[in-house]
Amino acid sequence: MGTLPLISYRHHIVSLVAVFLALAAGVALGGGPLSDLGRDDRAASATTTPKREAQRTADFGDQFASAAATTLYGGRLAEHRVAVVTMPGADADATTALTEQIGAAGGEVTGTYVVRPALTDPAQKSLVDTLGSQLMTQLGDAVDSTASTYPRLGGLLAVAATGTGADADAVRQSLAGAELVDTAKGATPAEIVLVVLGDHTDPAILAGLATGLAAKGTGVVVAGDTAAGAAGGDLAALRADPAADAAATVDGTDTALGQVTATLALIRALTNPGGSFGASGSSGAVPLT
Repeated sequence: MGTLPLISYRHHIVSLVAVFLALAAGVALGGGPLSDLGRDDRAASATTTPKREAQRTADFGDQFASAAATTLYGGRLAEHRVAVVTMPGADADATTALTEQIGAAGGEVTGTYVVRPALTDPAQKSLVDTLGSQLMTQLGDAVDSTASTYPRLGGLLAVAATGTGADADAVRQSLAGAELVDTAKGATPAEIVLVVLGDHTDPAILAGLATGLAAKGTGVVVAGDTAAGAAGGDLAALRADPAADAAATVDGTDTALGQVTATLALIRALTNPGGSFGASGSSGAVPLT
């Protein structure tokens, strides 16, 4: 998928830490877990490589984000419910870390929806289309009747994650029965949705799903690792599709910095949809509003 140039990545980390410092003006840096960050009693070695320096800067950014996260969140997800949708190949550790950050912000994960490979397999489009048509007929105006295959499926996924009553139950059962999406037992309706990317997904399919989710009036954040935001990555393709503008995007979920950024994007999505954040984001390093 390609990697970010070393200098630009280092510049991003430095800029992002500066933003975090501005956001967390109330955090005392003189003691506690931040007191030892960045300290080095030895003079910089003449043999220190740019790669090593960049790694030290990146490590500082991750440590700072982890230490300042709770203050940055300010409990702004309190009493808000979040559904987590994991795409095929989503990293389990990153997903767990994101879930923990949602809790640190005061939010509640009401259910995890595991997208199975068949849903994103272009060869299975007929199955996806048939199921979507059947559910659209069954649910009436709960889903846009003019939507094409994958935006319609995204709308159905929004019903499953955020809907209530018989409609939501019917969609969950149908998606599970078709082996397209598995729903954790005890899932309850959410307000906003976090989509965690994994293996490569066809750009048209990903954009369709994101568009359908966002079209239901749900705050949607699509998050992927650093590579996903680089040229050729899934997030880069999604960001280039105007139809998906209503869904916010965040790259860097393989780092603590990216996980905190994704959580701040969820907070923002409560009142302000869309935006592109992270090392490759066009709206800025982190959501400020």
